[in-house]
Amino acid sequence: MAIRLMLVDDQVLLRTGFRMVLAAQPDMEVVAEAGDGVEALQVLKSTPVDVVLMDVRMPKLDGVEATRRICAEPGAPRVLILTTFDLDEYAFSGLKAGASGFMLKDVPPGELLAAIRAVHSGDAVVAPSTTRRLLDRFSPMLPSGTGRQTEHKALSRLTDREREVMLLVAQGLSNGEIAARLVLSEATVKTHVGRILTKLELRDRVQVVVLAYETGLVRAGSGPLP
Repeated sequence: MAIRLMLVDDQVLLRTGFRMVLAAQPDMEVVAEAGDGVEALQVLKSTPVDVVLMDVRMPKLDGVEATRRICAEPGAPRVLILTTFDLDEYAFSGLKAGASGFMLKDVPPGELLAAIRAVHSGDAVVAPSTTRRLLDRFSPMLPSGTGRQTEHKALSRLTDREREVMLLVAQGLSNGEIAARLVLSEATVKTHVGRILTKLELRDRVQVVVLAYETGLVRAGSGPLP
């Protein structure tokens, strides 16, 4: 079955360009479009969608709030934020709102297609190296550290090993890099990440990163707190 896509952007020409690329794929189908967040929410009430490609800056209702409302619904589609990044300071807020990742609007078509497929399969599409850059860039938006982490009650549910894995995920390491660092198999690391998501009631590793930085478990550019 083809991946059902929705394009949400107030620029018609951009939607047209994306639709041409996506429509050429045998495993993808653009089933809906919207020019702002309000229209997107209305369309989703009657149109089944698997992945939403969401702009951020739009009239009436921006992409961050639209993402928050979409992701709050049971069985919600995955949301992939499309941003200009250098001009748009809301990408981090989009991830906090529940988006499964973000891409630049000028991303090469192959990367966009791979990202859509990854999001549809349940993965996040913020690569480890991109995670590091993102967190460094948006660190001013996060609580300033005082030298001690602010405990989140959910963190107490983690075992020592899960907490260790969470720290490394938050620093932008991939499963393979974490496996090498902790001398574990990659499959074991994947299992730990899955348990972390379940215990903390998070959708993907992007939200693990956000929580770790929000609680002060780690700080951008400095690694885990002592």
